[in-house]
Amino acid sequence: MAFTAVGIALKTQLTFRRPLVFCVRKVRYSGSLAAVDLVAEPVSKHEGEVFGRDNKGHEWKKLNSEVLGIETWMISKPTRVVLNGLRKKGYEVYLVGGCVRDLILKRTPKDFDIITSAELKEVRKTFVRCEIVGKRFPICHVHVYDTIVEVSSFSTSVGKSSWKLGNNFSKPSGCKGRDYIRWRNCIQRDFTINGLMLDPYAQVVYDYMGGMEDIRKFKVRTVIPANVSFVEDCARILRAVRIAARLGFRFTKETALSVRELAGSVLRLDKGRILLEMNYMLAFGSAEASLRLLWRFGLLEILLPIQASYFASQGFRRRDGRSNMLLSLFSNLDKLVAPNRPCHCSLWIAILAFHKALFDQPRDPVVVAAFGLAVHSGGSLSEAVEIAREISQPYVPSFDELLEPRDIDFNDALMDDVIDLSVSVKAALCKMTDQFYISQAMAKYPEAPYSDMVFIPWALSLRVSKIFECIGRGMERGCVPKRGKQINYESLALGSLKEVRHLFARIVFDTIYPPHQNRDKHIAT
Repeated sequence: MAFTAVGIALKTQLTFRRPLVFCVRKVRYSGSLAAVDLVAEPVSKHEGEVFGRDNKGHEWKKLNSEVLGIETWMISKPTRVVLNGLRKKGYEVYLVGGCVRDLILKRTPKDFDIITSAELKEVRKTFVRCEIVGKRFPICHVHVYDTIVEVSSFSTSVGKSSWKLGNNFSKPSGCKGRDYIRWRNCIQRDFTINGLMLDPYAQVVYDYMGGMEDIRKFKVRTVIPANVSFVEDCARILRAVRIAARLGFRFTKETALSVRELAGSVLRLDKGRILLEMNYMLAFGSAEASLRLLWRFGLLEILLPIQASYFASQGFRRRDGRSNMLLSLFSNLDKLVAPNRPCHCSLWIAILAFHKALFDQPRDPVVVAAFGLAVHSGGSLSEAVEIAREISQPYVPSFDELLEPRDIDFNDALMDDVIDLSVSVKAALCKMTDQFYISQAMAKYPEAPYSDMVFIPWALSLRVSKIFECIGRGMERGCVPKRGKQINYESLALGSLKEVRHLFARIVFDTIYPPHQNRDKHIAT
């Protein structure tokens, strides 16, 4: 049976290597590849030199990007098209922000941001498919192939921050011309490691804020004092967590203190913005680390009180290195996604609801396995139950969410248990969007801050519910089960029901029956 093959495939170990460079699909383009190659202007083969110093003693460094290991092929092809298009018009162009940091760290950038000396109107004239977006902070969206490349202008970025320049910085002596323009842009960045600027033609990285030093120290540091920075924009608190989680960096003492003290200010953010930031944390390959940091710094009980209540009930301490079922589920999600191949937010919301249902009512491992297989198949319970009964792998006995295996004599009884679990998951999803229920989640823990934050819109919860609506006595009408282990990441990012169900089943199965556990058993025998 085709589905049996799927069930066997789910039992195998999942091994995915994350590429160090941006992967671009084959595209239909009439121009030659030579048109998108960068022409480098050679520079001296030293790592860097100090070419200035600001009024606080920060050294300005100019570093050789080639020595840092940054090569042309590491920049995505659509980005090179835009860089070359503006360069040929005579404009200065730089890569700026997190993409430069990631290239230095040999990580795959989530996206590439370009800043140029051209006015936005001039950028729009340069490219056929380009529009100016944003009223307060306008930028250009340049469409290249199926990708949007964001381009900002030095002229519009000057007034981005409401923070007054003289409060923390004054114009350094000797800072003139292009240096001043670049410096002025970099000091408006949120964190020093995001304040790096790369000239890909001259092969130079400009570091005005000590970003390279913080990269070497694995530190997340705000450009201006942390308490000022987070008050100015409390979303930076969540970005700090996201960056630290993804890179494995630590906060500086000042940053850590301000994150703790100002954690409650994130309640002022628009719910859509919170959903966006949470998706960046949970859908791009650093979900487990993000949850740990949110818990450690008092943000989890504000943003996800239900999950914070679970952590507290488990006696999970702020700096705890242990794991639990919730963290294991997201650890297995992290193995399947990455910054350049994220999942749709419906997947991680489904995982939260699934875990909530299991924590409220623990289940037999075979029931959980059959449930995951049935989700994958689009509701074929009979085949899911048959496959689940044949599983011989050891489950994880340390999870409180799993009961001791018991003999379930009849397939009908096992099907009933699977259907009941499906009902419980959908009920848990409703609780996650119930403001009153959310507000009571941490009631047993008076030391926790009050929060009734619900950032999952009702329409999105209905979309998540569809993942589990297939569970019933008959297979979902018109459903064609996913075949093979290959993941279509484009469909996954768009929330394709087939792809989301496929990954959900793999994550559940590998959490209940870890592949390494089975391998260790065979080694022992």
